[in-house]
Order: sequence, then C-alpha cells, then structure tokens
Amino acid sequence: MIAIQPAKSFDLSLDQLPPDKSLSHRAFILALLTNKPSVVHHPLCAKDCLSTLATSKALGLGVQKKRHTFKLTPPRDFLRFSEPTKPLNCHNSGTTMRLFAGLLSSSQTLRQHYVLSGDSSLNKRPMGRVIVPLTQMGARIDGRAQNSLAPLSILSTPLHGINYASPMPSAQVKSAVLLATLQASSPTTFSEPFLSRDHSERMLKALGANIQISDQRITLEPLSKPLESFEWAIPADPSSAFYFALAVVLVPQSRVLLQNILLNPTRIEAFKVLEKMGAHVEFYPKTQEIEPVGDIYVEHRSLKAVQIQENIAFLIDELPALGVAMAVAKGVSVVRNAKELRFKESDRITTTLTNLQKMGIECHALEDGFEIVGSSLKCPKEPLESFGDHRIALSFATALLTCGGVLKNATCMAISFPQFLEILGRIVPLKVADGS
Repeated sequence: MIAIQPAKSFDLSLDQLPPDKSLSHRAFILALLTNKPSVVHHPLCAKDCLSTLATSKALGLGVQKKRHTFKLTPPRDFLRFSEPTKPLNCHNSGTTMRLFAGLLSSSQTLRQHYVLSGDSSLNKRPMGRVIVPLTQMGARIDGRAQNSLAPLSILSTPLHGINYASPMPSAQVKSAVLLATLQASSPTTFSEPFLSRDHSERMLKALGANIQISDQRITLEPLSKPLESFEWAIPADPSSAFYFALAVVLVPQSRVLLQNILLNPTRIEAFKVLEKMGAHVEFYPKTQEIEPVGDIYVEHRSLKAVQIQENIAFLIDELPALGVAMAVAKGVSVVRNAKELRFKESDRITTTLTNLQKMGIECHALEDGFEIVGSSLKCPKEPLESFGDHRIALSFATALLTCGGVLKNATCMAISFPQFLEILGRIVPLKVADGS
C-alpha cells in the first residue's frame, strides 16, 4: 500500500530518469549478433530488461558489469547460440518473448530447441500476431490455444524471407520478423498500416545491416557477416518521464525540466497530445546520432478535452496516463482505434476507467477506447488498484497527487520504473506499507 498526500506546486529538474526500455532490450539482443564485444552505458536495469539480459546470457552472451556499464561479448561462433537445458523465462516481458521468438526461429545450420515461457500474465497475452508471419517464413513454433499463447516451443530451422503486410502497427511484430530475417535465405519486405516505434530498424542500419527504410515499408537482407560492435549510452525513457509531465498538469503552478530524454518522433507523441490539450511543452534537441536526444520542459496550464484516433501506436504505453489528464480537462475526451489496450498487462481500458470511476469521474468504455468527461479528481473512498500492471500503477500514483489517497499492489512499478517512488517523494511525502 502507498498512501499519497495531495501535492503543492513544485519545480523540478530531473536528470536521473530511467533509461529507455525499448533501446535497452534491443541493445542486449543485438549484442548477440556482433563481431566483437559491445559496451552499453546506463541500460535500464528494471525487471523487463533484465529478463532480456538473462535470456541473452542463457544463449551465450558474456556479460561483465561495472557500475552502470555493461560489456557484452557475443558467442564465439557467429549465429551459434547455446541450447538451454530449461525454458527461457521471460517473466512479464512481452518484448522479450516476441523478439526472441523471431531470433530463435531461424537457423542456417543447427536445429535447436527452445521454450519461451513467462508469468501468468504474459502467458495470457496474444502471441499469434508474431507466430503468423514467422510461420509464413518457415518457422516451427507451437503454442497453446492453437498457437496463440505461450509457452512457445521453437525448433530453429532454415527460414526464407517474405513480403509481409502487417494488419496492425506493432514494433514487436516488426522486430521479430526483422530478427528472423537476419538468418534467413532471402530478403524480407515488411510493411505496416502506420509507422510503429522504429528503434530496431534504426539500430540495424547503424550496425551495418543491409536495410532499406521508406515510411512504413522496410526491406532487410539476411546477414552475410556479423553486425558491427557498438558503444551506446542509453538516454532516458520518454514513457517513464511522462508521469512527471502528467504530475505538472495535475498540480497548479508546477513545472518540470526532463533531461537527456529520447526524442524519437515515435516516442514523444504523448507530450504533443498534452500540448494540444493546453499544457506548455517545449522540446530542446541536443544530440542526433542513432536516436535524437534532448530535454523536455513542461509547465502547468489548464487543459481542454481532446479527440485521439491517430498515431495510437505512438501512444499505447501512455494512454492510461493521458486518461488521467483527460479527467481534469474541460469537456469530453475520446480515444478510438486503441483496442490494443485490451491485450496489455491488464485490459487497460477497463482498469483505467475502473480507477477513474473510483475518483468520481464519469467515463465510458468503448470497444476500441474510452470516453472521459472532464471534472476534478476526488479522493477515492477505497484504495485504487494497480491490477498488477506497471502502467496503471504509475498513472494512478501520479493521479493521487491531486486529491490524496491509497494505491495497493504497487510493487509492479519496478517492471519499468524502479526509482519512481523515490522521485515522487521529492514532490510529496509518501507512506509505504510492506507487503503490497
């Protein structure tokens, strides 16, 4: 249980926000495919990314850690991964399971057996969206519920490239197909209806893969040699930083400077939505290498309602937090084309609205989104629930800054943001009870 008091105005400069989750996952995976050791500075060491790191180690990645720097040594033989004696535990990380499903499906030489499993939440999340294109490439993957759910049994086998038009924009599906193509016998062309997060293709291009990128269409050639080794410093995660932008718009006369943030256009859409709602938001780009990095400044303004039905793939992690912002905006806000929210760690349409209703907000579920009537958040008479979903926990711990209250089962915050309560404590005193 976390008891949170109503907050007074604050002025913060945050320079130690969590490193980006998406970049950390991909750095740990791509290090398996390089020609010599790589170095990653300040990766995210939260539960999801540690699942990816542990899986990479089980496949033969050498890992040496010194403070916040990781030296990652690839297996001695290129594309020859170890065959683990037990299932690879992805815990709660859908990224880990879906990306490794792609990487491990393909083999030009040895046929090896892998099992990918996770916790009860992950083993209920849809995997068919990844299995379908991989099977078209020749993959041999078996799962529960007619190959739609984990655990996944994978027998690596020679694959061929395909021309695949994804029915949905999904960075995880795209990344799985790209990783499978690296060992295939022919190129793959992948397209999606709208651009999803583009970290995988940016990284592959930077490391020497033969990849052509044009809007929502990618063509990738199989690897003829290892990827180039790399040294990367991981910038701060905009999805995690967004909770403190939300805090600013909830608490009058507040402001925050978020430093060293990943400014990839596919990742800062939530800040642009806040700006559209009336918040004062400024972007200060600083560097542009593989990814753009800079600072974001947010200052409190009263909010107005917004209609969201485009760029949903850019917003999928932040929509619960945006739902909280909509709850204090003037007018009726509507989110559509976001059915994917129902298939995350929780049904985030239901869980977001359940907590908002406890805080006195009129809101309605739609099949593919929600409708929220802006008002003022009230102290809930009973504790809010995280539903075991880190995005819900983070969103509603922040929401309680407006009126105070209790959030239970909040330990799941550590999946993406282990230091959240420490930083929140700079805004308002917290009382944490063990055993939540």
